[in-house]
Amino acid sequence: MPINYDEIMQLKSEGQSFSYGDRETMLYALGIGFGRDPMNEAELPFVYENGLKAVPTMSTVIAWATRTLGRSGINYLMVVHGEQRLTMHKPLPPAAEIVADERVIGAFDKGKEKGAIILTEKVIREKKSGEKICTMVNTTFARGDGGFGGPKDGAPEPHPVPSRAPDLVHDCDTRPDQAFIYALSGDRNPLHRDPKVAKMAGFPRPILHGLCTYGTACRAIISTICKYDPAKIAGFDVRFSAPVFPGETISTEMWVDGPVVSYRSKAKERDVVVLNNGKCVLRE
Repeated sequence: MPINYDEIMQLKSEGQSFSYGDRETMLYALGIGFGRDPMNEAELPFVYENGLKAVPTMSTVIAWATRTLGRSGINYLMVVHGEQRLTMHKPLPPAAEIVADERVIGAFDKGKEKGAIILTEKVIREKKSGEKICTMVNTTFARGDGGFGGPKDGAPEPHPVPSRAPDLVHDCDTRPDQAFIYALSGDRNPLHRDPKVAKMAGFPRPILHGLCTYGTACRAIISTICKYDPAKIAGFDVRFSAPVFPGETISTEMWVDGPVVSYRSKAKERDVVVLNNGKCVLRE
């Protein structure tokens, strides 16, 4: 069933309630690689309830089940995550009761053979105060749904990465079982854990969640530029360019220009760019 532009632009879900606590916050941090060295006291606040801190990119999983695009009619077998944009209006609490509103804000037709780009916006607020915590914009690349007659232009342009040598490079390991740990934060897609499903999708073995790679890049910036203070991150955007296989090293290159950190991540063993056009905005 082809996308109906007028109908997809009306899709939204409002006022959905969620909650999370210290268990979810620590599990997410473990899922993106914090706590590997139990003697690293700088990482303890992310994986230990004494003085617990939340990683900003955990925003992507605390209201996982909104599923606005579930009513869009797109072919999910041909869908990939294109980009993720995150604006933090305040630091993410380590535990909270929250309300999420989600809506489609754009649908762009790249042609019958090229697919469609769909943008959804999710705003998360504290339930009690109504204060905004974060706003996320998710870009879905629906490879099998082009040619529906929507606008061709207007999708956000990717952030350009500087051409000079990076100011800093930081390596983050991943475990062979990383996807099993990360899946417990919400994304149970079997593509990331079941070898048979991975082969059906054209991969030799299960791939790491793109949002786990995204969180790992955030871990790299928190561990270096932010000196383990996640409250310094006010924005975290990226374009997904290739998958990571669990067990590979994610090497993140960073360019610092005032409050803007441009970044790009590679699967070090294969020298393949897996995250590109990254932009981290630091709180001044």
